[in-house]
Amino acid sequence: MFEFKLLKESSDSKARLGKIITNHGEIETPIFMPVGTRATVKTMTPEELKDIGSQIILSNTYHLFLRPGTDIIEKAGGLHKFMNWDKPILTDSGGFQVFSLSDNRKITEDGVEFRSHIDGSKKFISPEISIDIQNILGSDIIMAFDECAPYPASHYYIENSMKRTLRWAQRCKEHHKNVDNQTLFGIIQGGMYKDMREISAREMVDMDFKGYSVGGLSVGEPIEIMNEVLDFTTDFMPKSKPRYLMGVGSPDYLFEAVERGIDMADCVLPTRIARNGTVLTHNGKMAIKNAVYKEDFTPLDRECDCYTCRNYSRAYIRHLFNVDEILGMRLATIHNLYFLLKMMENIRESIRGDYFLEYKNDFYKKYGYK
Repeated sequence: MFEFKLLKESSDSKARLGKIITNHGEIETPIFMPVGTRATVKTMTPEELKDIGSQIILSNTYHLFLRPGTDIIEKAGGLHKFMNWDKPILTDSGGFQVFSLSDNRKITEDGVEFRSHIDGSKKFISPEISIDIQNILGSDIIMAFDECAPYPASHYYIENSMKRTLRWAQRCKEHHKNVDNQTLFGIIQGGMYKDMREISAREMVDMDFKGYSVGGLSVGEPIEIMNEVLDFTTDFMPKSKPRYLMGVGSPDYLFEAVERGIDMADCVLPTRIARNGTVLTHNGKMAIKNAVYKEDFTPLDRECDCYTCRNYSRAYIRHLFNVDEILGMRLATIHNLYFLLKMMENIRESIRGDYFLEYKNDFYKKYGYK
């Protein structure tokens, strides 16, 4: 079961309000998806994720393939049961992780041979194997195996990479066995070259996937280039199907993505920076370890009503980090994820009320974005 309903289009941008229906529940879009790389969103329980408004989480095919292995998850009854999460799950194809190994992998038309980052053992993932793994995981939305090209890269490299991704996408679609319970998305590549993006988008749409992802952005290029390429690419994506931008999670990147017609996004950023002591607030980022907060008994963010801000002070959380207590990481993670999920809820309301750009401008002024 999978359906996407386009509920409203903004009059001042490409921003869209929608709803995705899956076997494990409905997802209001635009949405940010917390990342549970190894079948867990770091430091968070599934119950806590629900409490802060998480509608869907993302898990990683590559990491789960290596540990604990598909045999364990299959015996557990699938990823939902294994991790005690009864809402929707999206799994990526493993492509980004494999290709980020750079010197430790070899790309062929068949797939990618690589060495495990855990023990150095040789492994192989092909489009068919990626789909097999995701079929066993049982995630609601699965991704076609693709090559995430580096930035910068030559036009020649990008053209060959993009065409291989198209061939792999067709193989993924032909191999996908669990079509009644899992929805397969195609991934549009093409680097920073508009001609390559157009070819990739047109041919991917011709394959008639249930949804489409924009890959190969937010890989080190300036945000201005990302915005230009994204704005161009979404014009070739059907309005009747969900659009997913992979790997973006800072407030500005999320606003810019929504403005250009994106419905879904994910990133490890809010949880990763939380574990390092950086929190998101309506007035910008805060490095909570700084001495200025030693005797500051106010919440992390006076405008936030998350569990952390209702119950704990900046001084206490700073203390937890400075004495290496795990609770500090947990409280910062709860806050950062809640902050982004609440921001996305406000974005949905602004689209519904047709004042998206006004809300974006107000947010930027307060946060400190230009």
